[in-house]
Amino acid sequence: MTLLEQVADQLAQETIAKIDAGAEEELVRRVAEAIANASQTMEEAYLTCIRIRRAESRAKAVLAGV
Repeated sequence: MTLLEQVADQLAQETIAKIDAGAEEELVRRVAEAIANASQTMEEAYLTCIRIRRAESRAKAVLAGV
């Protein structure tokens, strides 16, 4: 995993944890905008990690119900 992927995934996990703890869903957009101001590549990696982590969570919920 590259440094870019590691940082993006860590930010995604922290964002999702804050949303799960009660933060607004808009936090994803706000973090993405903050990242985009410095690096569009990093923004894309972050949003990809958000989608991957959410998909993982949904898949685990399905498996838990089997």
